[in-house]
Amino acid sequence: MELQYFGANCIKITTKNTSIVIDDNLQSLGLKSIVKNDDVAVYTQKELEKTNEKITPKLIIDEPGEYEVSNVSVQGIAARSHLDEEAKKSATVFKITLDDTKIAVVGHIYPELTDKQLEALGMIDILVVPVGGNGYTLDGIGALKIIKKIEPKIVIPTHYADQGVSYEVPQQELDAVLQQLSMEPAETVEKLKIKGLDMGDTTKLIVIKR
Repeated sequence: MELQYFGANCIKITTKNTSIVIDDNLQSLGLKSIVKNDDVAVYTQKELEKTNEKITPKLIIDEPGEYEVSNVSVQGIAARSHLDEEAKKSATVFKITLDDTKIAVVGHIYPELTDKQLEALGMIDILVVPVGGNGYTLDGIGALKIIKKIEPKIVIPTHYADQGVSYEVPQQELDAVLQQLSMEPAETVEKLKIKGLDMGDTTKLIVIKR
């Protein structure tokens, strides 16, 4: 199993049996969409879902619930988006379990999680968290709150300034975010291969290059 980063909040998880593409709104950001017909397409907010009439994903998951596909378990947990009023929950935090590895993708949420949400997430090995801030998504400070609550073994930052991505709102540079997080990358890779990966006992940050 491996993880790849394609810009913005888009991550692709590939196993022997399937590919899961998360938050592919790349076409609206000046990049090429990566979702294929046999993929499972997951969206942490419905407005990120972009319809391509030529592509029919195997399954589209864009709301809370429990799903099983190709030996992969996906659990969607309702959450308050960064722009929601206090009582509203228009975002979905996803917990993806495959090969005994638990991956959480939080998306553009308000930087608070309730005890009930944390209980639903449980123990998390890998946390994918946006960090670009500027009113668009979590910044380094908000991301750090989420990291401390979830206590993952590995943190993968997404949605930071990238020369090839035309964000609607300029995003912070990754170096600036890392100062807010008080974290240095343990390593920088083109693909994160999960099999045989040393998770370690303390949280570490891994940057996946686009």
